[in-house]
Amino acid sequence: MDYYLQQLVIGLSLGMVYALVAIGFTLIFGVLNVVNFAHGEIYTIGAFAGLLLFVSFAPPLVVVLLVVLAVGALTGVGLERFAFKPFRRFNDEATLKSRAMREATLMSSLALSIVAREGIELVFGSQFQSLPLQHMLNSPIKIGPVTIVDGDLIIFGTSFLMLAGLQFVLKHTSVGLSIRAVSNNALGARYVGIDTDRTIAWTFAVGSGMGAVAGILVGLYYGAIFPAMGFTPGIKAFVAMVMGGLSSIPGAVICALIIGISEALSSIFVSSVWQDLVAYAFLIITLIFFPRGIFGGARERV
Repeated sequence: MDYYLQQLVIGLSLGMVYALVAIGFTLIFGVLNVVNFAHGEIYTIGAFAGLLLFVSFAPPLVVVLLVVLAVGALTGVGLERFAFKPFRRFNDEATLKSRAMREATLMSSLALSIVAREGIELVFGSQFQSLPLQHMLNSPIKIGPVTIVDGDLIIFGTSFLMLAGLQFVLKHTSVGLSIRAVSNNALGARYVGIDTDRTIAWTFAVGSGMGAVAGILVGLYYGAIFPAMGFTPGIKAFVAMVMGGLSSIPGAVICALIIGISEALSSIFVSSVWQDLVAYAFLIITLIFFPRGIFGGARERV
């Protein structure tokens, strides 16, 4: 029983990481109706930005998280300007909802993700980069019969605060209300005076900032980072978004937690090398039995 509780805690922290990344996918899809396949590289950039900060200045963890949040937000805005905005020259409803528009932006983000990954590899090399030992989140904590590390609590706590902050922004600020309006009806939002370009940039900033923070938290948890580290979490976050119904933030968070907990508990029954198959199994089940996602409501089929 103690082992099960320990795996449950690990699964919750892992699921919260997936949730931070999945929210970026979900926000961007809700506003633009396209998938940002460069989002995994934002996660990687956050990890390497944190590494540079620790090596150069060794600031407290809170400062690193705030700086990485800002770096991720700025990177997300730059990504939107280079990979997405050029395809919004025409704003009629037919163009915005066309398959050609979706495919063009998808390929653009995919190309930029490859360029970013290769650029990181040219600068830092393809090998694993170790983070300073004194900053790693691996100090053991005994809670009754269960032994975890401080990284589990820090990841869970940081993720919870960021998710709560996101809900506050979306429901109680002008930026959040604009994001919700554009997500609901981009043309209608434009007609009532909302600056949709600025709102889309804010959407990328919020989603990318959260993804970058997830990257450095995972890097500190495992003690090493590498240029392709964003691929696997990006895929699992994408699966969580699909399971949640593509544009449902609560759905994406819940499904990310389901994936994280399932992966952690699966090690009880099978070898850990098979853990990555859990997300793919959920994706197949969702596409077969829940084509609109578990929380998709009346949305179009995935």
